[in-house]
Amino acid sequence: MENTSLLRQLPAMDELLRHPEVAELIASHSRGMVRYAARKVMDRLREELLRGDRSQVDLPTILSYLRQELRPRLRRVINATGVVLHTNLGRALLSARAREAVLQAMTHYTNLEFNLLSGKRGERYSLVEELLCLLAGAEAAMVVNNNAAAVLLALNTLAAGREVVVSRGQLIEIGGSFRIPDVMRQSGATLVEVGTTNKTHRRDYREAITERTALILHVHMSNYRIVGFTSEVPVPELVALAREHALPVMSDLGSGSLVDFSRFGFPYEPTVQETVAAGVDVVTFSGDKLLGGPQAGIVVGKRDYVERMKRNPLNRALRIDKMTLAALEATLQEYLEEEEALERIPTLRMLLCSLEELRTRAERVAHELEGLEGIEVRLAEGFSQVGGGALPTAQLPTWLVEVRLASWGESALLKALRRADPPVVARAEKGWVLLDPRTLAEEDFPWLVNAFRQAVGGEL
Repeated sequence: MENTSLLRQLPAMDELLRHPEVAELIASHSRGMVRYAARKVMDRLREELLRGDRSQVDLPTILSYLRQELRPRLRRVINATGVVLHTNLGRALLSARAREAVLQAMTHYTNLEFNLLSGKRGERYSLVEELLCLLAGAEAAMVVNNNAAAVLLALNTLAAGREVVVSRGQLIEIGGSFRIPDVMRQSGATLVEVGTTNKTHRRDYREAITERTALILHVHMSNYRIVGFTSEVPVPELVALAREHALPVMSDLGSGSLVDFSRFGFPYEPTVQETVAAGVDVVTFSGDKLLGGPQAGIVVGKRDYVERMKRNPLNRALRIDKMTLAALEATLQEYLEEEEALERIPTLRMLLCSLEELRTRAERVAHELEGLEGIEVRLAEGFSQVGGGALPTAQLPTWLVEVRLASWGESALLKALRRADPPVVARAEKGWVLLDPRTLAEEDFPWLVNAFRQAVGGEL
């Protein structure tokens, strides 16, 4: 009887949908979507009432739950972590040119696979192949949906049923448990490990080559380093050895870069151009890491091998769509003038942001936060991260805004910030929540401050 009385607090569905504020939600979403969300909200509140977790339900509570339920599952997030290529937050941000290109591709028909000169069916790779070949110095190029797919396609095309020789120290695993041996197995190729974890010599490769060998694979350790008593065979030497045996060489660069970051004080990272110039036959790398473009697996190299990959039936399952192609073409166009790329591509701009500018931005954030009641704010020197498995040993000096609230633990504050709209993702250390301005856009500042204001006011 008591339970029945509690459940009577919940309004009938038709009554709820007629409420003026709900009508506004229907106008901005759809009646079907609001009805679906309202059912979930009512079920949730009904369960809370029956469990005794709630003694009463009012309309503001229902509306608050309903608005939360109607939020998109994929949402804008403010990245205050200082991790530029944050895999969990979507990695690279697109340039203005790339965003506009995607918008055009989304809202209009395109010549995705239509040759405007001949009036016949065209090839989607042709839209970016010329640019990729020009920038990389390669004979041919193609693009699939991510770098794991590029590696899988290359190995399946060039080595299925045969052996691939690779250094034991290069059998990497990256985020999401992507492992080179697993991809090798799925491709149909047989892995032949040579050398040891820390040392592999040219003779190790030579002794492993047999009539069953299809290619030599080089995997760039883009997400970790082995230091100390180590030895790896340089790529040019691998190419020379492969030529002696009429074998191709494939190099998986992982992050991939068209910019030599070492001239800006970063640790050395081989560029795509350098790898192609060394004679490597097939080079694979990501589009959404150091390139600063959309998620994609890019393949450049010798025409014969790339054309064989294009004809592989597996390629159709891995191909990219018109929006990715639009964003990639626009990103590559930025690289035709490197100085423009460094300024216009968000990833590059964040990586090369000066310490002076970072301090100025940190001071602005700190000044805004200092006006909030019960909050303690201070500036401190620290380090940002490249992220995305790129430049793992790079130290990016930055200025941090360190924040804490009286009687709040760091975990509670981080959770409250994630509940803001838009959510703020930060990191914590020794009782302080750390905000790194390197990954904060100008437009993020007011939202960031408002998230703290709501946390201080107990709204989150």
